Amino acid sequence: MPDTALPWRMAWTIARRDLSARFKGLRLLLVCLFLGVGAIAAIGTLTGSIESELGSRGREILGGDIELRIWQRDLSADELAALARLGKVSRGYRMQAIASQGDATAPVALKAVDAGWPLYGKLELVDGRKVGAPPPGTVWIAKGTAARLGAAKGTRIDLGGVPVTIGGIITDDPEQMSEGFALGDVAIAPLDLPARAGLTAPGAMYRSAVRVRFADSLRDPEPVVDALKARFGDGAFDARTRKAASPSTERFVSRMGEFLVLVGLAALVIAGIGIGGGVSSYLEARRTSIATLKVLGATSGDIARIYLLQVGAAALAGSLAGLAAGVLVTPMLASALRSLLPVDTGFTVSPAALATAAAYGLLVALIFAAPPLVRARGYPAMALMRAGVMPLRSDRKALALPVGLGLAAIVVLALANAAQPLVTLGFLGGSAAMLGLLALIGTGIRRLAARLPRPRAPMLRAGLANLHRPGAQTGALVTALGFGLSAFVLIAAVQTSLDANIRRTVPDRAPDFFVLDVPKDKAADFRKAVTQTVPGAKLNLVPNLRGRILAYGPKGHMTKVSSLGKDLPDGAWALKGERGLTYSVNVPQGSTVTSGQWWPAIHRGEPLVSLDEKLAEAIGVRLGDYITVNVLGVEKTARIAALRRIDWDTLGFNYVLVFSPNALADAPHNLAATIEVPPGTATTGLLPKLVRAFPSSSVIETGSLLRDARALLDQMSAAILAAASVAVLSGLAVLLGAIAAARASRTYDTVILRVLGASRRQLLVLQMAEYGLIAAVLAVVALAAGSVMAWAVIVKLFEFTWLPDWPRILAVLGAGLVLILGFALAGSLPLLRAKPARALREL
Repeated sequence: MPDTALPWRMAWTIARRDLSARFKGLRLLLVCLFLGVGAIAAIGTLTGSIESELGSRGREILGGDIELRIWQRDLSADELAALARLGKVSRGYRMQAIASQGDATAPVALKAVDAGWPLYGKLELVDGRKVGAPPPGTVWIAKGTAARLGAAKGTRIDLGGVPVTIGGIITDDPEQMSEGFALGDVAIAPLDLPARAGLTAPGAMYRSAVRVRFADSLRDPEPVVDALKARFGDGAFDARTRKAASPSTERFVSRMGEFLVLVGLAALVIAGIGIGGGVSSYLEARRTSIATLKVLGATSGDIARIYLLQVGAAALAGSLAGLAAGVLVTPMLASALRSLLPVDTGFTVSPAALATAAAYGLLVALIFAAPPLVRARGYPAMALMRAGVMPLRSDRKALALPVGLGLAAIVVLALANAAQPLVTLGFLGGSAAMLGLLALIGTGIRRLAARLPRPRAPMLRAGLANLHRPGAQTGALVTALGFGLSAFVLIAAVQTSLDANIRRTVPDRAPDFFVLDVPKDKAADFRKAVTQTVPGAKLNLVPNLRGRILAYGPKGHMTKVSSLGKDLPDGAWALKGERGLTYSVNVPQGSTVTSGQWWPAIHRGEPLVSLDEKLAEAIGVRLGDYITVNVLGVEKTARIAALRRIDWDTLGFNYVLVFSPNALADAPHNLAATIEVPPGTATTGLLPKLVRAFPSSSVIETGSLLRDARALLDQMSAAILAAASVAVLSGLAVLLGAIAAARASRTYDTVILRVLGASRRQLLVLQMAEYGLIAAVLAVVALAAGSVMAWAVIVKLFEFTWLPDWPRILAVLGAGLVLILGFALAGSLPLLRAKPARALREL
């Protein structure tokens, strides 16, 4: 036969005839790709559909083309005039308030709007009406508020102490995602209500929100915002555009989606090892056919084409099945995470997400299927015939091209879709390091097993020999068990740490009540009302202001925040927008001075300030430097006198900036308070009394907030655990792949031992010895690796305290060992049923 390449069409004809319609022998490859591609497709489709929804509904979500927000004052006449020249303007206020009926109260996020609201879209009520601003004397309230008050449409309630009538119950507010965090459900009132309730008095904690609908609907909002900031000052107000209507939601969706995609990619890489094992087993079963083709004149390239087409067809089928499953499961994911991702995505298809998932799957299949294919193509016919006693070895030079290109393509694809390239690179590097570590451990186990003294027990001696004999699958088994056990430890550590943070730390240290906008001149009356109603209550009253950091650094060489643009230093979140400010004679509760000195009780020198030490490190300031802030349009500069370590777990008032009294005391402001009640003390009369006595103040019980926080964190935990479960399934698939790859040689060994008189019990002991020795070593590795990964998830991703429950983690690790060993032994049972006569005839 001439030494010419077999045409692809002829190669496909041979491949198709040999390939079972049910992909017999390649089902493990299908399962692995189905799991990995399905997970990535579902996550990518959900993330893409949410981002598309946010982008297409930007005007409705924001309520305009641009929005300007500023704390504790209205926009000036010049600012409003500049906005009026752009198009239709709608003014509004945002603040906390209390709704009450009798003794029943409910905290609300009050949104006061003018007659032109909303500029885009309509508010939908439960009775089906689509409305705009409520008529004078009426209010739209949320379902939760109505339930807490026992109220309905037409009921008279007090809102901030002002009597109003409920005009309707809200069912869908298109602006919900753009409003940000609030202590309570939304209530929408006419623009004049806050002034009538005293909620916009000097010092009150409210925010003006002014939106514009452009006269030219095609006008780009970004240059408009830049021009406004250039005219009125970068620190004059916060601005948003329809292109980023809900930046916090978009950031959360992007970060969580990227994290889950990386976890799915890691699971797919783990499954790739199973793909390699499955392809090895498939080609081993066709060793005679390959040798026959070579004897008949087939070249190495012909063999590569034929079996590459078979593996490619199976990989394509598995990937397509995973894509279909990912699309079908997306609506269920959206429903399960509805409160985390408040967008109704429905049934959507994201071509980009599906293409990315398919590309990941096919690239991983290429990388891990290449070694067994290269082994099969690169050896002569007689070497293939003798493979049972002379294992084939890979041509590393031939592997460089497919494996190298595949790895490079995965890295490029991951970075192209990464919101945080450095995090993505770190994740990929960590995954590679984990694979490398397990490979080294596998090599170490093989070498150690070869040097250990031989046990006297025959089955233990044979089991030890199986770890280092030619053709041993120790490396694949180490990878399978290592990733599987690490995933069990990761799940247990994440779950127990989240549980400890949610169930123990937060409730024990949270105040029972938060109170906002306590009038400064009524502080004594407020303290008296609390102590008379709940004797023994611990009350903490602090001044509460809002301000924006404008500049920082050495005097005369201060860095302007506006000059940084979006390139803020890592950890410098306090430079974004306006932040809470306070002043204090003493060191605040929950803070410890770590450097510098606190000012004296009576300080008349230059204004001083104390910073959170982590913020100081992030922006590179030190003692003696200066900070300039904008408070109600007035710039105030203070010298850094002390740095503090803040205990954020106290859930009290934790201000990154605390000034000396002479710096801020002259600015209009109110007070904020926390109330801690002794355990077992009844508080039923406190809330109604404070609402009646201080109607302009917002009194919030922490119980409902903590329940909402627990529910939110539980859903985040469920998302992480669901992603980790895919890695567990992939690890089990790898284990089955390793068993399948070794089945031919193990059949030979098992038959010989049975002919020599070994019982089935002894053969099971042999299997248990082999897998048990590997699992015992890897249990320690998995405990360390899984704990490190869980620590990164808890501390770095969620920024919680590392509080694992080690007894539960060890119990889960033990259960994982039992489960994995059970799978390993179950996969070995077919070997015990092999007929010696038939097996010997096939050798």
